[in-house]
This record gives sequence, structure tokens and C-alpha cells, in this order.
Amino acid sequence: MQNRILTHIKQLVNVRYDSHPLYGSEISVLPCLEDAWLLIEGDEIAGFGKMEDIKKEVRKLPEDQTDCSGRLVLPCWCDSHSHLVYAGSRENEFADKIRGISYSEINARGGGILDTVRQTTDIPEDELFRVSWNRLEEVAATGTGAIEIKSGYGLSVETELKMLRVIRRLKEKSVVEIKSTFLGAHTYPLVYRENHTAYIRTIIDEMLPVIANEKLADYIDVFCETGFFNPEETETIVRAGQKFGLKPKLHVNQLNSIGGIETGIKLNALSMDHLETLPSAEIDRIKNSGWKGFCTLLPTAAFFLRLSYPPARQLLDGGCAITLASDYNPGSSPSGNMNTVIALACIQMKLLPEEAVNAATINGAYAMDLGNSHGSVTKGKRANLIITQPVPSLAYLPYRFGSNLIDKVILRGRFIA
Repeated sequence: MQNRILTHIKQLVNVRYDSHPLYGSEISVLPCLEDAWLLIEGDEIAGFGKMEDIKKEVRKLPEDQTDCSGRLVLPCWCDSHSHLVYAGSRENEFADKIRGISYSEINARGGGILDTVRQTTDIPEDELFRVSWNRLEEVAATGTGAIEIKSGYGLSVETELKMLRVIRRLKEKSVVEIKSTFLGAHTYPLVYRENHTAYIRTIIDEMLPVIANEKLADYIDVFCETGFFNPEETETIVRAGQKFGLKPKLHVNQLNSIGGIETGIKLNALSMDHLETLPSAEIDRIKNSGWKGFCTLLPTAAFFLRLSYPPARQLLDGGCAITLASDYNPGSSPSGNMNTVIALACIQMKLLPEEAVNAATINGAYAMDLGNSHGSVTKGKRANLIITQPVPSLAYLPYRFGSNLIDKVILRGRFIA
């Protein structure tokens, strides 16, 4: 077991002696230690404290020491919503959107998700693993230590299973903690456009039993949206997944408010994601429902699609728990860089830096059932840490958006970048 110690840390960020999800105004409190040390034993955080106390608290200093003078140390980002496994790209649609063609129009003519489905169907599994591994390595180097990855670019038994098996291979090889979500209900394949019932039966009768038998997924997701899956269809699919032990994490209210919020509350979803279109009445409905899941906000998707940003401040005022995630995908958020997510959350959604960090670390961890092991600097938690470049303050990170302010990344106690 290799031990190492970080010393003279300018500011050790998100220090918690115990942890729990942060609701409402709790998210504004970000405990920090100034001039600190942190001890790593194996892949865990073994202790931390003030430099003035290091000699009495650490009996023998490890030989492996890293001086963090002038630098911040934070827990790694916990990205609770991504579509990292896919083939190809869709920059042609990027130009179409600039010309004024809507996301719904592109999807209706067989583009959008269906374009990526074609490319993902055609690619061999080993090549899909290779390109996905490269993306995973890239996001790890930008500080992501835990990530949820969805299927959904298969829309057939064979390709959905191929995607989920690639996610399993990534789990087995990577030091990044990975959660897997089955999103067979991402959209309707062209062959089932006029026969929704038949595709839903394919999901329930042909995909879910294999997924459960091979233990390929932790969660089930549905894109509940106009032109995709309505609330009733969403509930049918989720109920079927729950019978196989899959918890729901739902796409709702990205483009339209069609009852997805009520459905997510009814199904006790772990998270309801997107929420760009969220009337105040639905915020009140969340607030008054007793639902204790997470509102996962995806600012880079709103940025890329030029949508309204999710009403983060109103959700917090309503006592909700918010998370920030990348939505990394080829059509609406072709970036998995959580540092950009945090900057946009501050600049466009008016979150304070402390709130954004909490949303992208501890709440993100809980939105993947990882709160007991990830998301904060807590003794016994995984030693997944970001060491910044020398910076004057925490606020400097989102303020200097576009600059790489990460010096090193530690995952499971080891330097990976």
C-alpha cells in the first residue's frame, strides 16, 4: 500500500467530517481548511488538518510528499449525467442549427439521435470501446473522478447491449468510478415511429431481461419529451426496469413541460435531469411533493443549443438539491469538461462558486449513489483529488473560464495527470 502526503495546501476545499446531500441553502456552505495537509493511504483519504498540527497528527511522514504551496486541492468532479459512449460526430448539424433548424426538426428528418444511432450501430465493439476510452481518459485529465454513462444510441437489442457491454469494459479497466444507465428509450427508431407499443415491448421483453441477467446497468432512463416518450410511456418503461432493480434517472423538461416532473416524482426518480423549461408552478410541485431526489442541471447543453438555462436559483430557494453535470454527447453537449460546466453555472445561472463546486462534487456523488465514497474531502473516502495551478482564490477557477487551471489529478490515490 503506497502512502503519500500533500503539504502546504493553500486551501483544502470541501472538507467534511461526515456528509449528506445538500438541499436548498445548504449548498452555499463549502467548508475549507487554510494552509493544510492531506494524507493518502492506498486509495483512501487517511487524514487531513492544518500544517501547524502536522507533526503531532502524523507520526511518520511518508517519503512521497507533494508541496501544494499556492494551490487549491478539491475533490474530483462527479459527473452524474453523460452519454460518453458513442460513435462519430455531428458537426454538420451544428451548422444546421446555426442556420436556424431546430433540434426537433433535425430529429424528425432522421438526424439528431438517429444519426448517432446509425454510426454507433455500424462500429465494431472493440472500436467503440477504443474511442470511448479516449474520451474517458480526456475527462479524467480535466478532473472527473466519477461519471455516469448512458446507453441510448443503439435503439436495438444488439446495439444497446453492445453499448452497455462497452460501459462495463470501461468500468473494469478505468480508475474512474463509473455508473451505467440503460437509455433504450432515448427516441423511437424509424421502423417503430408509427408503432410505439411494439418498441416499448422490445425494451421490456427483449432488452431488460438480458441487461438484468448480465448486470449491465445500475439505472434506467427515459427521454420524456414532446416527439419522444410521453409520461404514460415513460412510466410503463420505468416500472418494467424497476422490477429488474434499476433505479430511474429521467430526462425531463428539456424543451417542453409535458408532465415529466409529475412522473419523476411519482416514480421516486433518483434524479430529474435537464429542466431548462421549468415553470414556477412545477418548482412548487417539486418543493411540496416531499421528493428527495436531485435536479441535475446541464448548462453546457443549454449553452450549445441556445436554450434558456435551468432556474437554479429558484430551485435552491425552493429547497431542492441540485447537481451539475456535463451531458457529454455528440449532439447537444460535445464536451465532458466539468470545469466549463462550473464556469457556465456561475456566469449564466448565477451560482456562487461555492454552490457550483458543491453541486459538481458532493451532490453529484449522491446522484450516483456514491455519496459515501466520493464527492468530499472526508476520512475514509476515495482519494480522488484535483490539485490546481497556483491561484488566488476558489472564485478564480470559474472566473478564468477557458483556462486550464488544473496542475495534477489524483484518482484512487495515484497521479494520473
